[in-house]
Amino acid sequence: MFKSQGVKKNNVKKNLMLLTMVAPTAIWLILLRYIPMAGIVIAFKKYKVYTADPSLINNITHSKWVGLGNFKFLFTSSDTLLVLRNTVGYNLLWIALGVVISVSFAIMLNEITSRFVAKTYQTMMFFPFFISWVVVSYFVMSLLDPTSGLIVKQQLARTGEATNWYHEYKPWPVILTICNLWKNMGYQTILYLAAITGIDKSQYEAAAIDGASKAQQIWYVTIPNLRKMIIILLIMDVGKIFNSDFGLFFSVPQNSGTIFRTTQVLDTYVYRALMNSQNIG
Repeated sequence: MFKSQGVKKNNVKKNLMLLTMVAPTAIWLILLRYIPMAGIVIAFKKYKVYTADPSLINNITHSKWVGLGNFKFLFTSSDTLLVLRNTVGYNLLWIALGVVISVSFAIMLNEITSRFVAKTYQTMMFFPFFISWVVVSYFVMSLLDPTSGLIVKQQLARTGEATNWYHEYKPWPVILTICNLWKNMGYQTILYLAAITGIDKSQYEAAAIDGASKAQQIWYVTIPNLRKMIIILLIMDVGKIFNSDFGLFFSVPQNSGTIFRTTQVLDTYVYRALMNSQNIG
């Protein structure tokens, strides 16, 4: 018994560094992912705020059960199919484009011989990931604003007419896709680049000896070795297929009602329903 306790203490000491590295992520998961799961019960209640004791726990425990009534309200709405189409459609498109573009850029970065240049490109690609969607929305507005946008001014100078981008719904799938890829592509590119640098160099040497060109080395060595990473990221992305980036779909289109046909997704639909009706549950 004492021997097993001693072994456990030794294992803890050996893995202390690893446990310390894991701790911030574990705390983040517990606080922001596992504890909030208790709030799922709100979906099955007619949530009401009690003025006498407005605490969250009191409101949840005293709110009336409605079962699947809230879901019935959602799925009988005339906008449900549109919202689901946009949510799933955008996610599928971005998953496909994200894999192709991120893998391509990772391969290109790996082929750069200058370490300084490669690090510079990595930093430039990864930096947008840390910019909030509110800031991105102002970047987009500086280009598309109906009165002072750079693109609008160019249109007026060339043709005498300009598109009111915040009233035309058709261009927004392209605009949102560009914004999403620009902001998030660098993150996945770094992951794929890390996987590429871990590939055994002897595989490339053997392929070169067999007469494989650079393109053939990429196709027959690099891509197969990236298969596991691609599958893992695909599984993670598919698991979030009904999630949407609220900041992107709410901030960038500037809450313009005339383009909801292509910018309304599940998160923004629920938010606007709550704000307009004040009906929480």
